Amino acid sequence: MVIAVRLGVLDVGSNTVHLVVVDAVRGGPPTPMSNWKTPMRLVEYLDKKGAINQKGIDRLVKGVALAREMAEQFRCEQMLPFATSAIRSATNSDDVLDLVEKKTGVRLQILSGVEEAELTFLAVRRWFGWSAGRICDLDIGGGSLEMSIGTHESPDHALSVNLGAARLTRDWFESDPPSKKAISQLRDYIDSELEAPTSTLLGSGEIDLAVGTSKTFRMLARLTGAAPSSEGPHVKRTLTQSGLRQLIAFISRMTAADRAELEGVSSDRSHQVVAGALVAEAAMRKLDIEILHLCPWALREGVIFNRTDQVLAHDI
Repeated sequence: MVIAVRLGVLDVGSNTVHLVVVDAVRGGPPTPMSNWKTPMRLVEYLDKKGAINQKGIDRLVKGVALAREMAEQFRCEQMLPFATSAIRSATNSDDVLDLVEKKTGVRLQILSGVEEAELTFLAVRRWFGWSAGRICDLDIGGGSLEMSIGTHESPDHALSVNLGAARLTRDWFESDPPSKKAISQLRDYIDSELEAPTSTLLGSGEIDLAVGTSKTFRMLARLTGAAPSSEGPHVKRTLTQSGLRQLIAFISRMTAADRAELEGVSSDRSHQVVAGALVAEAAMRKLDIEILHLCPWALREGVIFNRTDQVLAHDI
């Protein structure tokens, strides 16, 4: 008999507070029951010392409280609450975690960048299977870029670099659209930051399948002709390096408001899609990846699989 456990997976990222309610079965795919999120953009609430300011904390508390209410309404048996780059890198992260727990009763677990990369890789491996061979996965978040490579369910190398789309947009672009000089300077910076980690990945062996995960990659693929999300997760979607270069030339001349009108671009991320595209292009170029295959599973699914593998069998 198949026994499912209803889990509330709460992902507090740089861009959103995102709750996914799933019926998790050991050895089976997670079945989504509900999907709720609210924009957060925490990196925009960092002060000069790198601390999340009061307005950002208030938004975070409200978002987590709403997510907990949703989880209770769906009668989740367990909550898996975690936070990533924006809170991880904040200088007042411990105080923020304590306050969120005091106000909402939810204690967020901070995932390191390496843990993010490892858990995302697990989800990618489960989606594509063993026949994919050596997988290299790239995941662009709001605060960081995670990269991983390997032939097993745990990657040989899992790396994280502070090259998130929201972070770079805040730090490098002062105008909308960004100036050619700013784009050129950011390109040079990204290339410099990627030199060591991409060398590590390339030294691990030949890549059999290059994969992209995250909302940023889904937007970029859609903008270069991939099928819309309405066609479902099993449609094959790809992003090519050549198509990405052409896209950058096009969207870098547009304002965020104009980019938001493009099909596949969400209004809350239109301001950061140029920076995300620059990171994607640089990573693909340095890793000699011409075609990137999109995976619908990523960090949240990896968290679910990790939980069911280690704990669920003993709880049911």
